[in-house]
Amino acid sequence: MTYQEKKSIVSLISAILIFGIYCFYKYPLHPNGGLKSLETFRYWGSFVLTLLLFSIVAHIIISIVFNIVFRITTGEKEPAFADELDKLIDLKANRNSYFVFIIGFLLAMGSLVIFQPSQAMFIILIISGFISDVTGSVTKLYHYRKGV
Repeated sequence: MTYQEKKSIVSLISAILIFGIYCFYKYPLHPNGGLKSLETFRYWGSFVLTLLLFSIVAHIIISIVFNIVFRITTGEKEPAFADELDKLIDLKANRNSYFVFIIGFLLAMGSLVIFQPSQAMFIILIISGFISDVTGSVTKLYHYRKGV
C-alpha cells in the first residue's frame, strides 16, 4: 500500500472519529428552549465554529503523528513532491467534495424555503460538511487504488 493510500485511509477514519466524538460531546449540551430562541442560534453557531477549530487542530495533530509513525515503521520519508497523478487525484477529490457540499448547502437553504425549523438548516449544513469531507477521502482512496 502506498503512502497516499495510507494517508487517505487515516484521513477517512480520523474524519469519522472527529465528527463522531465531537457530536457525542456536544449533543447533551443542546438547549431545551423553543425553536426560535436566541439560545438555540447561539448553540448552533458555537457548534459549527468549535467543530471547525476542533477538526482543524485534530487533523493537524493526526497528520503529524501519521508522518512520524510512517517514518518509524517504514524508514521512508513523506514524498517531497506531487506528480501529475497526485494533482489530478486531488482535483477530482476536491471536485467531488465541493459538489456534495453544494448539494447540502442547497438542501439547507431549501429547508428554509419550505418553512422547516432553522435547526434543520444547521443540521443539514453540518452533515453535508461531514459527508463532503468523507467523500474527498474516499475519492482519493478510490483513485489511488483503481487509477484515474
